[in-house]
Amino acid sequence: MPTGVALRAVRAQLFDAAERVLLRDGPSGLTSRAVTTEADCAKGVLHRHFDDFDAFLAEFVLDRVEKLDEKTIALKDIAGTGTVVENLTEALTAVFESVAVAIVPLVIFRDELRARLRREWPAGVPVLTQAAVMIAAYLETERALGRLAEDADVDTLAATLIGATHLLFADRTGAAPEPDAVRKTVAAVVGSGT
Repeated sequence: MPTGVALRAVRAQLFDAAERVLLRDGPSGLTSRAVTTEADCAKGVLHRHFDDFDAFLAEFVLDRVEKLDEKTIALKDIAGTGTVVENLTEALTAVFESVAVAIVPLVIFRDELRARLRREWPAGVPVLTQAAVMIAAYLETERALGRLAEDADVDTLAATLIGATHLLFADRTGAAPEPDAVRKTVAAVVGSGT
């Protein structure tokens, strides 16, 4: 087996298990035992690959941030098609229906995790900050195509969209917001004619 293949497979298996546990049980249910049980492996496997559980969680969060980079490319590729409001509605719904909304309380819940993430991510909650970067990149492309006002402050619009949409999705125990509610929020921020 080539060097590194086994490690990547184990990391992916553990990260996917952590995501399932986090979505199902929330931050308080996310323990090393819960992750290894969900991954169907011995507890020692996690500790063999990571210094401690907070190191694992930091890598997990950063891995999920990287997955947003893939969405950034896809979102920028649709610039100029459909409507800006509809594109943003779909993108924001995808972000907040993912593990992103569950990562926010996890980062808030664990002081050591926050401290570790600050070493690589100095501002904001990583997954939300990256989502804002993704939205800003898309808006910048739409602005260049003339589908957004020339003087539109894409960074402020992106941050506003992330904050407003996060409020719609924040209650993970309730029903997800209807697409019309997300669309209405997006239209209020960027303008209904875009």
